[in-house]
Amino acid sequence: MASLQDISVSAAINLLSAFAFLVAFAILRLQPFNDRVFFPKWYRKGIRSSPSRSGAFVSKFVNLDCRTYVKFLNWMPAALRMPEPELIDHAGLDSVVYIRIYLLGLKIFVPLAVLAFLVLVPVNWTGETLEHSKGLTFSDIDKLSISNVPDGSKRFWAHIGMSFVFTLWTFYVLYAEYKAVAAMRLRYLASENRRPDQFTVLVRNVPPDPDESVTEHVEHFFCVNHPEHYLTHQVVYNANQLATLVEKKKSLQNWYTYYLNMYERTSKRPVTKTGFCGLFGTNVDAIDYYSSEIQKLSEAEAAEREKIMSDPKAIVPAAFVSFKSRWAAAICAQTQLSRNPTIWLTEWAPEPRDVYWNNLAIPYFELTIRRLLMALGLFFLIFFFMIPIAFVQSLANIEGIEKVFPFLKPLIEMKSFKSVIQGFLPGIALKIFLIVLPAILMTMSKIEGFSSLSSLDRRSAGKYHLFILVNVFLGSIITGTAFQQLKTFLDQPPTEIPKTIGVSIPMKATFFITYIMVDGWAGIAAEILRLVPLVMFHLKNTFLVKTEQDREQAMDPGCLDFATSEPRIQLYILLGLVYCAVTPVLLPFVIIFFAFSYLVFRHQVINVYDQRYESGGSFWPDVHRRLIIGLIISQLLLMGLLSTKKIEKSTIALLPLPILTIWFHRYCKGRFESAFIKFPLQEAMIKDTLERATEPNLNLKAYLKDAYIHPVFKCSYLERPQLIFEEENNPLVPTKRTSKQGSETSSTAG
Repeated sequence: MASLQDISVSAAINLLSAFAFLVAFAILRLQPFNDRVFFPKWYRKGIRSSPSRSGAFVSKFVNLDCRTYVKFLNWMPAALRMPEPELIDHAGLDSVVYIRIYLLGLKIFVPLAVLAFLVLVPVNWTGETLEHSKGLTFSDIDKLSISNVPDGSKRFWAHIGMSFVFTLWTFYVLYAEYKAVAAMRLRYLASENRRPDQFTVLVRNVPPDPDESVTEHVEHFFCVNHPEHYLTHQVVYNANQLATLVEKKKSLQNWYTYYLNMYERTSKRPVTKTGFCGLFGTNVDAIDYYSSEIQKLSEAEAAEREKIMSDPKAIVPAAFVSFKSRWAAAICAQTQLSRNPTIWLTEWAPEPRDVYWNNLAIPYFELTIRRLLMALGLFFLIFFFMIPIAFVQSLANIEGIEKVFPFLKPLIEMKSFKSVIQGFLPGIALKIFLIVLPAILMTMSKIEGFSSLSSLDRRSAGKYHLFILVNVFLGSIITGTAFQQLKTFLDQPPTEIPKTIGVSIPMKATFFITYIMVDGWAGIAAEILRLVPLVMFHLKNTFLVKTEQDREQAMDPGCLDFATSEPRIQLYILLGLVYCAVTPVLLPFVIIFFAFSYLVFRHQVINVYDQRYESGGSFWPDVHRRLIIGLIISQLLLMGLLSTKKIEKSTIALLPLPILTIWFHRYCKGRFESAFIKFPLQEAMIKDTLERATEPNLNLKAYLKDAYIHPVFKCSYLERPQLIFEEENNPLVPTKRTSKQGSETSSTAG
């Protein structure tokens, strides 16, 4: 069990690491040659340009003005200075709503920490139970926890009463935040500029027709069923193979540019090998080799493009259908088009940059099978990861292992060695295990077949949250308890095991404190340094950049990684909710994390991140639901813990809490969730009316013409479905079907 000294060692290491990262960031951001790394967002907006300095040549690369180094922390107040409405215009609503999650953590836990330290810490400290317990491993921090209160004591009613106070305060904050975010979203949708997705619906599982192609079938169906509002459509091509060729060609062009620049600098023809990554195979002239490879890929690309355009099978049964008004698009997206609920399926089209084109080619009937297989895969992934979690927890419980494996005692009894291991290594080891996980979960979400980047992020976040909940939180408690009390379990009767588990749960607070410091303090400080983008920019700038356009492409502003960051926030919220009534001393560590993260990510959103898409904060219902899950878990764990403390009617007293929490969630869902999944027809009509009044000559068809073309076709000619203008005034829709019966059936039933 980590002692107070171990926690102090970990705190010192992580504070020094965080301070080192901040100092490095403060110095590097002031250097002119790093300007594009730490302020790429302003370059993308065209507001900032490369700093030009007169004087010595070195001043073009190094900031020689000593006065700027005196105020090296001025980025902190600058990050807080931009008001929220301006930040929404600057970075988008998704970024602002994400940052508000950190602020939500502060709103919840600062009052909870004050109350817990005023009421529960004195109650726990004066219990003096652990000092009189024999054979139980504990630390000074555990004396501040609920474990230090004697069984059967009426002091536990303070914990029960405060748990109601904590829950009600959390209800108030969550309700106020849900209401505020919903209002922000509606205001944003009402005030945002015209976008193609406002007029467009994604239609999937278009039924086959023997007499018409997919594009003709889609046009015929919507001309019949939406005759007054249908405008145009764009069918979806299976261009995944072409996209792969384009990406491979781009990679080869980068290598060609690299070797061409090398030749211009050295006047010596560079040489490479034809094998894997240029490491194996025969030596060849690099410039000639990559030039010929690019030529081969260009020919293959042209052939694949021609194949797609001439092969009817390359058109998948899906289309982006656009309407003459937002009101009509809202009607289509939010209603069932056919009496058969499995065909002509509609949903709001993602904005063009949010579309994940690879998954649009997946047949709709495969999606259910894919998602079932990925659910099974997620189960086995979570189970498999319990093995490294168990090993990590063994590092955090050296004293407990010494009881079972006494021959290791001489090796680990060195005081400084043990402090470093217990205070620092468990958190960093767990962090390393979690680094590779998000990529695995994102791949699983892509296999499931979701059609937008935002939905992929939300699904991956859900998987990651489940993994963290089972492995990092519950796995740490259960596995740690088993290792720590293994000998006690073997020596005591089975009826005493629940009591031992109940006593040991609050003792895991020391492990989570070390993890918070590693991940939440030093980890967030490393985020602002952007070490990897810094190195990659200078490598690209040195070897690949020839023009200003190349330099713009070399910038990597990155974006908020919702799929990874939001579940991590949920872990800290869960820890705060679980331990606020059990071990309140953990709360200050959580509060520092939320305050520091809010400051850092606000700075990154203002100066660095360039979001890949904008969903208008549509992920907030998922955030709220996971917060509710964390709240219910904390209540159930407290009920289980107090059930081992011989408190009469404690379970009955706490039983209303999860019931109230479920009711509160259902109320908030009914009250606010519709704002995130539906678009009010009233708002749509208002925007349409204003647009017709202010832009009466708007050519909407021309505006939407290329919006949903696959990116690989953006620079090439692509035959698009053309409307017959007479159809707009002609109630009879031409069709290629040979029978009237077939036409009527398909037009009405699909």
